[in-house]
Amino acid sequence: MKLNPNVPYFSLLLWTTLLVTTNSESDLASDRAALLALREAVGGRRLIWNLSSSPCNWTGVHCVQNRVLELRLPGMGMSGQLPIAIANLTHLRTLSLRFNALSGPIPSGFAQLSSLRNLYLQGNRFSGDIPAFLFSLQNLIRLNLANNNFTGTIPGSVNNLSRLVTLYLENNHLSGSIPDIDLPTLVQFNVSFNQLNGSIPKGLSSKPKTAFEGNSLCGEPLVSCNGTENSGGGGGGSGGTRLSVGAVAGIVVGCVIVVLLILIILVFLCKRKGAKKMDTRNIAPPEMESGNRSSDLSGDTIASSSGSKKLVFFGNMSSVFNLDDLLRASAEVLGKGTFGTAYKATTETGVVVAVKRLKYVIVSEKEFKVKMEVMGAMDHQNLVPVRAYYFGGEEKLLVYDYMPMGSLFALLHGNRGAGMTPLNWNTVCGIALGAARGIAYLHSKGPGISHGNIKSSNILLTTSYDARVSDFGLAQLAAPTSTPNRVDGYRAPEVTDARKVSQKADVYSFGILLLELLTGKAPTNALLNEEGVDLPRWAQSIVREEWTAEVFDPKLLRYLHVKEDMVKLLQVAIDCTAQYPDKRPSMSEIITQIEELDCRSPEKGSSMLEMITQVHEADNGSSEKAHSVEVDGPPFSVKD
Repeated sequence: MKLNPNVPYFSLLLWTTLLVTTNSESDLASDRAALLALREAVGGRRLIWNLSSSPCNWTGVHCVQNRVLELRLPGMGMSGQLPIAIANLTHLRTLSLRFNALSGPIPSGFAQLSSLRNLYLQGNRFSGDIPAFLFSLQNLIRLNLANNNFTGTIPGSVNNLSRLVTLYLENNHLSGSIPDIDLPTLVQFNVSFNQLNGSIPKGLSSKPKTAFEGNSLCGEPLVSCNGTENSGGGGGGSGGTRLSVGAVAGIVVGCVIVVLLILIILVFLCKRKGAKKMDTRNIAPPEMESGNRSSDLSGDTIASSSGSKKLVFFGNMSSVFNLDDLLRASAEVLGKGTFGTAYKATTETGVVVAVKRLKYVIVSEKEFKVKMEVMGAMDHQNLVPVRAYYFGGEEKLLVYDYMPMGSLFALLHGNRGAGMTPLNWNTVCGIALGAARGIAYLHSKGPGISHGNIKSSNILLTTSYDARVSDFGLAQLAAPTSTPNRVDGYRAPEVTDARKVSQKADVYSFGILLLELLTGKAPTNALLNEEGVDLPRWAQSIVREEWTAEVFDPKLLRYLHVKEDMVKLLQVAIDCTAQYPDKRPSMSEIITQIEELDCRSPEKGSSMLEMITQVHEADNGSSEKAHSVEVDGPPFSVKD
C-alpha cells in the first residue's frame, strides 16, 4: 500500500487525537454533572468535594480512562431520594451507598446503568416495589437490598441475571411467594424476615434455613409442605405455621422409637461389667466419635500384655502415680480422633490427666522410644507436654496434662452455653499468637521437625483461654491408612503422605486455622457452597471481588477500634495459604506480624449507629493496589 502524498496524514492524526480527547473530557464532564446532582439531592455531612479538582480525585470516586467506574459512599449521612441524573454514570460498575438514610423508590434511571456489576444499597430506607428494571442489568453480579422498606413481590425476572452470585433481600416487607429462581451461579441468598409465603423453589432448596426464617414458607430446607399449613386464611395473619395431623402423628411415633432405643441402650450398658460413665462434652470435632459408650481403660487388655513394663515418665511425674494407678483410674471418654481415643483419667489420689490410646502405630518399640524422647524433651508454655508413655504388645499410651476448657474447635463451633466467655478480638488474637508460638518452637528444633496435623481440635485451651498445641509428632507414627483425608480442609495441596509434612505445610494448616478463627467457619465442612470452594479460596475470592460482608465472624465486627488489625491478621492467613510453599512466610515471621497487632478488646462492641458514624471519610479502598473488604461498617482493605 502506498501513501497518497496529497492527503495531509499528520493533520488527520492531529484532528483524530483532539476529537478523542474532547470526547473524553465531555464524558468526564457528564459524570461530574451526575455526581454534583447526587450531592445536591442527598447532601451528606461529610460529602465534601473539592470542586476545583477532577471528579476522579473526589472522595469515594474511582475512575479509569476519565470515566467513573466506582462510587463508594457508605455511611456518609446522606438522606432524601436519589436523583434520576445518576443514570448518566453509564460506565459505573460498582455503586455502594450502604448505611445511609436514603428513601423513596429506586429511580428508573438505574435501567441505563448497563455496566453495573455490584449494587450495595443495604441499610437505607428505600421503599416501594423492587423495580423489575434492576433485573434487566445483565452484568449484575451482586445485589444487596437488605434492611430497607421494600414491599410487593420478588420479580420473576430475577432469572434474567445469569451472572448473579449474591441476592440479599432480608429484613424488608416483601410478600407473596418466591419465584422459581434457578440460577446456577447464585451462591449467597437471603430473604429472611419478610412476609413471604408458599413453597421454596427447588432451585433454592440447598440454601441454609437461615435464608428463609421469619416467613411463612415450607419445603426444603424447611419443613415439608405436606406437613405444614399457612396460619390464617389469605390475609395478614401472624406469619406462623400449624402442624398437620400427619406431622403430629409422625412426631409421636418418632418419640416412641427414641424412648425404646434409649431403654435398649440402658439395658445394654447395665450388662457391661465395669462400664464407665462417659464424658458428655458440648461438642466433639467431626473426626471424633462420642456417644454413650463406656471406657475400657480399666487394664483388662493392657495388663495382659504389660508384663513387667512400666510407664516411662518425663520430668518429675514419676512420683505422682504409676501404671497400676492409671489403670484403676476413673476414666471418661473425651473422643476418638485420628490417632486414637482420648480419655480423661482421674486417679484415686485425685490426679487428673489426659490419656491417648494410640492406634495404627507402625513403628518398632525402639523407634517409638526415640520419638517419645524427642517429644518429651519439648518444653514450651504453648505446648501440651507429654508427661509419660507406655509401649506394650497391643497397647500404646500417651499421658498429657488435662486441659479443662477443651479444644478451639469446641470454642468456635460448639454449644457455648451459659457462663462461657464470648469469642472476642482479644481471645482470637491471643489464641492465634499462642498457637503460632507453640508451632514456631517445634520448628526451631530443626528443619525436619514439624507438627504434621495442625487443626482446631488439636489446639487446646487453658481456663484463661491460652492456646496449647497438642498431638505434635503423632503423624509420623501412624500408618498411611489412618491419615486424614484432604477434604478435612487443613492439609496443604502439596502433601501426599501425612507422615511427611514439611514446616511450610504446617504454615498452610496454620493459615486455615487463622481463617477459621476470623470467619467462624469450620474448614471440615468440605463445601462452603455448591461449587465446592474451600475456605482459603472462598476468603480470597471475597477479598478479590470486594464483597467481604461475610468474611469476618459477626462476633468480631463489634470491635471497630481494631478493624485494621483484623484485616492484617486476615492478610497473614491469606499469605499462609499460598498455593506454593516458597510463597508462605515462616512461623517466626508470622509471630512478628501478630505481635504488632492490637489485641485489646473493649468491654462491649460498637452499636450499629457507631458503626455508621465511624466510617472512613474516604471509601476508596478499591484502588489498583488494594481490595475493599465490605463489612457492615467501615471498608477494610487487603493487599493483593
